[in-house]
Amino acid sequence: MSGTAVAALALTGLMVLSACAKDSGGTTAATGVVGAGCEFATPPAAPAAATTSAAGRREAEGEQVDGSALKIGLAYDIGGRGDASFNDLAAAGFDRAIQDMGVRKENTREVSAAPAEDESVKQSRLRQLAREGFDPIVGVGFAYTEALRVVAPEFPDVRFGLVDSAVEGAANVTPLVFAEQEGAFLAGVVAAYQSKKCHVGFVGGVDIPLIRKFEAGYTQGARAAAPKVVVDKKYITPATDFSGFQDPAKGLETAKGLIAEGADVLYPAAGASGIGVFSAVKQAGVLAVGCDADQYNQPSLADSRDVIVASSLKRVDVAVYDFFKAAARNDLASLPKVFDLKVDGVGYATSGGRIDAKLQGILEGFKAQIIQGSIKVADKP
Repeated sequence: MSGTAVAALALTGLMVLSACAKDSGGTTAATGVVGAGCEFATPPAAPAAATTSAAGRREAEGEQVDGSALKIGLAYDIGGRGDASFNDLAAAGFDRAIQDMGVRKENTREVSAAPAEDESVKQSRLRQLAREGFDPIVGVGFAYTEALRVVAPEFPDVRFGLVDSAVEGAANVTPLVFAEQEGAFLAGVVAAYQSKKCHVGFVGGVDIPLIRKFEAGYTQGARAAAPKVVVDKKYITPATDFSGFQDPAKGLETAKGLIAEGADVLYPAAGASGIGVFSAVKQAGVLAVGCDADQYNQPSLADSRDVIVASSLKRVDVAVYDFFKAAARNDLASLPKVFDLKVDGVGYATSGGRIDAKLQGILEGFKAQIIQGSIKVADKP
């Protein structure tokens, strides 16, 4: 998440509910769903028609686009493939574009960032891709912002996509940005309903504005569901130290601290460090909500999947795929300005069977209100 790997979608898009302990908690008289610890506010009614698919979001979804002449490049944030989160979502979009558009394997390239690398290294990585004729190219995460500010003007005919950021004045850089706070809001609703103590926690990878968007949405969603819920937060590293996105050991210790303070549902927006958070949650016999990807179904989290009660989805895979497809059609202007709930750019997943019909209806009710604008989700705590 440079977004969330640097973040997650979602990191929505939000994610999945699965079981942790055999005792699934109590049932509220008001809703009949799991979670006896809180007094819940009156939830919004579920819409008459489900809002989980965005009408008209991608009219050309089934359109066949020939990308056989393209050379496409993907520059990962730290962690690369295998982070079970942000970078893996970008990889999924990259792989799907290759398959759907007939891009030849020899015309693809994947490169990754290293921890604490100098800006000049990022610039060299992007410059090398452009010099070798790769176009379009996606930089995964805001960590590539400054590098693209330098490199993009050097290659005005190369089309760059930038996940989680923008480069002002660079016409050949397309921002692929998300309303992460909207997916995190739904994660907060899930956490409140799953908590037995009415006490939930947030683990941020690095204390930066992007990850604070997750914190803001999560807190607002939990309190919209249960006004008296306690929401604690801890960040693994400060803004100057991006190792917080790739240190499962620190993620584990940070999560243990929140659990010791009483939180019994944790939500990590911490990239690969989330692996450690889920381990701590499993050891303690509490629950977690995944972030960015449907983390219940991530192979690298198979040992912890039973504690993942839900995930917020941040559809980096959709944004990356749509960017490559739009570039192949020479129609980058068709891309959404923001990948939000309205365009299915963020959301939630319910793998694992923990979400019953009543809670599903509550989530859909909140989702509809956000899409309609009657709920404004803050992007700052």
